[in-house]
Parts: sequence; C-alpha cells; structure tokens
Amino acid sequence: MIYYRKTGQIKAMTFDLDDTLYDNYPYIIRAEHALIEFLGSFADDPAHSHADYWRRHKHTTLQQKPNLHSDMGLLRREVLTSGLRAFGHSGSALKDAVDQAFDFFYFERSNFQVGEDVTRILGELGERWPLVAITNGNVNLKQIGIADYFQESFHASLTFPMKPSSAMFDAAQQLLNLPSESILHVGDNLEKDVLGAKKAGFMSAWYADNRSMNLQNEDVTVLPDIQLQHLSELCSL
Repeated sequence: MIYYRKTGQIKAMTFDLDDTLYDNYPYIIRAEHALIEFLGSFADDPAHSHADYWRRHKHTTLQQKPNLHSDMGLLRREVLTSGLRAFGHSGSALKDAVDQAFDFFYFERSNFQVGEDVTRILGELGERWPLVAITNGNVNLKQIGIADYFQESFHASLTFPMKPSSAMFDAAQQLLNLPSESILHVGDNLEKDVLGAKKAGFMSAWYADNRSMNLQNEDVTVLPDIQLQHLSELCSL
C-alpha cells in the first residue's frame, strides 16, 4: 500500500465495479459477440448483423442524442431500435425485438460470478463500514453475486451522469448521511474514480483488477490518497 497523502477517519466506503472488483473486458466482449449473433435472427440474412453495422448505428445515435453517453442502458435500447428498424421491423414487432435483445444482452453481460476472494473481502469490510456501489456501467449486482454486500448501488444515467461527475458521489453521501471527507472511494480509473471522488470531497483509493498498476502508464490528473497493491489491503485500514 502506498500513501500519497494522509487520510482521515474512514466511516464508509464506495466502490467502482467494472475493472475494480473484476476484469470486465472478457465479459463485455463475450456479451457483445453473443448479442451480434442473436440479432442476426431478426435480419433477412444473419450476416447483416455484424460489428460495423451496429457501430454505425451507435455513432449516429450519439450524434443525435449526445446525452446518452451517460446512460448505457438507454443508449443500447436506442441503438437496438435504430438497427432493428433498419432490418425492417416496426410497431409492436420492433418493440418486442428490442426488448428481447436488450434482456438477452444484459443477462449475458452479467453472466459471471465475482471471485470468492473478492466477496470475502467485501464481507469483512461490510462488517466494519457501510458499502455503496457507484458504477458508470449497469452490471446486475445480484446476478454476479455481490448485491448483498452493498447498502445501495448507483448506476450512471441521465439523472446521475457518469463519473467523474459528482452526481453519484453526492447521492451516496446523502444516502450514507456522513461527511464526504469520511468516505473512501475505491476504483480503477484515475479520472473517473480518483478525480471524481476528490471533486466530491471523498478520500480515494486506486486499485485496478484488470492491469498492472503503474502511474507511468496512466493519464494522471490527480494522485489518489492511497494506492493499493491488493484489494485485501483495505481490511487493514
């Protein structure tokens, strides 16, 4: 553990999820590939459903509705609607197809279990402090086996813009009813998590599950209070 500045008394912790508690990349890639194949069943020719096709629809959707950058669920639903409409679907058939594809993806996206070493750590921490999840994604905490460790989870949306916006941090602070400076946020991204936490008045701990942690390889705008070598070091605070 490396301290970059002195920390105060910790009374609660908030956690990023993707790439902090698990390496998200293989799960999201697997889910994206499965979705593209699934969507082929709605086309006259399954080969019409390919990555470039859906990438174009996503690009167009974000050009038309840039605010959807902060809501991955709404963005995906809009992209599915656009692409499936172009396949020739309309009316109730279009809505049913979008609903099926949306549900398929979010099941596949959360079709894994967080490791027992991580859940053990969350269990130990939860006995000492209240825990809240703050994520720019929308993984299903219950499906991946960690919902019971958190008092609440906040997902980025139009109401709660993505980190580093302070919106979700502020919501967590209000829920916990604790001073911001007594809450430690743990996350992998030095901008979204560390800078976001500092802007909201939280303490910050940097930990990445998906890569070696070398500041020389990161875009650094602000140092965390703490750099962890392993998530279990939180138990010694």
